[in-house]
Amino acid sequence: MITSMLRFHPWTCCTLSIWVTVPQKIVNVIVGQTANLQCTFTTNVPMTSLLVQWTLYPRASLTPEETQIGKQFQNRLTVHSMINTTKNASISISNMQTADAGTYTCDVRNFPDISGQAEASVTVNVLEKPSYPACAVHGDVSTGHLVTLTCHSSNGSPSPQYTWSRIEQGKKMNEPTLKVVPDSFHFSFCFACASSTLDVNTGTMYIRNISQFEFGTYQCNASNSVGFSTCTVELSSGTATIVGAVIGALLAVAFIVLLVWFITHKLKKQKQAEQKQNYNFCIALGCVSCVFYHGYIRSN
Repeated sequence: MITSMLRFHPWTCCTLSIWVTVPQKIVNVIVGQTANLQCTFTTNVPMTSLLVQWTLYPRASLTPEETQIGKQFQNRLTVHSMINTTKNASISISNMQTADAGTYTCDVRNFPDISGQAEASVTVNVLEKPSYPACAVHGDVSTGHLVTLTCHSSNGSPSPQYTWSRIEQGKKMNEPTLKVVPDSFHFSFCFACASSTLDVNTGTMYIRNISQFEFGTYQCNASNSVGFSTCTVELSSGTATIVGAVIGALLAVAFIVLLVWFITHKLKKQKQAEQKQNYNFCIALGCVSCVFYHGYIRSN
């Protein structure tokens, strides 16, 4: 919540009609930059009980001469000018973050001037470059199989779109022929006649019936109106899926550990059973016989 309430004294006169104007109804700002929210108003009565309130969250209950700034905006909010002389309620918010995006309402009250338009809103979009994407290969990278390449950025506003390119010696190869599939908004194309489908919204590319012509380095580009970020994966013959290989290795290790534990546990129980049997046998033979018997056991 952004709230600013001030009280001023100059007098004017005439018609009771307050009017609030927002020149720029949509403001786009990049993460870390400053957002300028403009708001001006007119009023024809003395500003002895002027109340100006900027709101992002539900309005607070305040009184004239009171000033409050929500914790989210502490040390970040600046009022542009003396409101009582300029009738300008514009503000600036520094170091904008994605959580600051939303609709901000400029609300001006000056009793008894209550008719007219007392508030106006500004939509603030906080734009952010896509974060470094995570790339992965899924599937059996062998001739004739289906291989899936995935790419995803956890952050980015607006939501990034994704493209995949094949890289050779640090440079992109000739762009493949793209064919739009209207029903799914995918791109279908082929690298050296491979059957491939790319979902530009999720970053998933399917390469069907893969052959040696598709082996190599692939780069994913996550981009939006602010910027782009990239990641690369290697597609080579005989490599199993990155995710599948990791899972398979973990399962193999877990199986070996479980097998070793089972054998060790069983041998331990067997040894304990033999010791108990020997102890009972010693009691039956008596102390002297027991000593000789234990010596015989240890020697064998």
